[in-house]
Amino acid sequence: MTASSTSSLVLLEFDDHGDRGRVARVTFNNPEKRNALGLAGKDRLVEIMTSLRHDESLRAVVITGSGDRSFVGGTDLAEMAEFDLAAAEASATKTHRVCDSVRQMPVPVIARINGYCFGSGMEIAACADMRVAADHARFGMPEVRHGIPSGMEASVLPRLIGWGKACELVLTGDHIDAQEAYRIGYLERLVPMAELDAAVDRWLESILAAGPRAVRIQKRLILDWDRMSVTDAARAGIQAFVDAYRTDEPRRLMTAFVNRRRG
Repeated sequence: MTASSTSSLVLLEFDDHGDRGRVARVTFNNPEKRNALGLAGKDRLVEIMTSLRHDESLRAVVITGSGDRSFVGGTDLAEMAEFDLAAAEASATKTHRVCDSVRQMPVPVIARINGYCFGSGMEIAACADMRVAADHARFGMPEVRHGIPSGMEASVLPRLIGWGKACELVLTGDHIDAQEAYRIGYLERLVPMAELDAAVDRWLESILAAGPRAVRIQKRLILDWDRMSVTDAARAGIQAFVDAYRTDEPRRLMTAFVNRRRG
């Protein structure tokens, strides 16, 4: 596969919002295979997400799939069917790195789910901070039906949807519709396809209206909450609160808010 075709598997674009910063839009682009991420696509996504971590002007990342049928329909099964042990380990490791690059992004990540969201696609979206889906989307962890377990960031699912529902998905391989994904708490918002971009934009506008440094500090705290005890997380929160005052962002935003109320 050539460098140009590899880079086309995952597209990167930016929305410029002037002095408020910019938003990255990352699009999985393999529509002939339901935007399945093969080995090359996983490598490309990690490369993009790693580069975005160093962008100080970045305010948010939106991840989605090309077209209106699929977010990520899983991994390339034709490719996986030929794996030996070394290739299986390499592929699973790449899936973990993809998911971790989403979770560790220092700014909010929004999963814009525009269709099929299976296997590694459901894991990637689970590692985003917020998920909104079109009402025709479908979800599932079908790995056991293909002779493999749901591993890697499937471990995130019980925290989102509870142990029972997570077990049901990974042990049966059954699919669920978008209404059920919303009911069990996997999705924060569920809208018709025609309203999907507007729902994403509402979140983006709220993020852009907030203090950029405060949002980054908050994102770091969220990651702390996931790995710390309540007591340790509270201590980390105290330090984060103090750190926020190392610049004039709190004073500037609070003063502007007070002045608006007086006006």
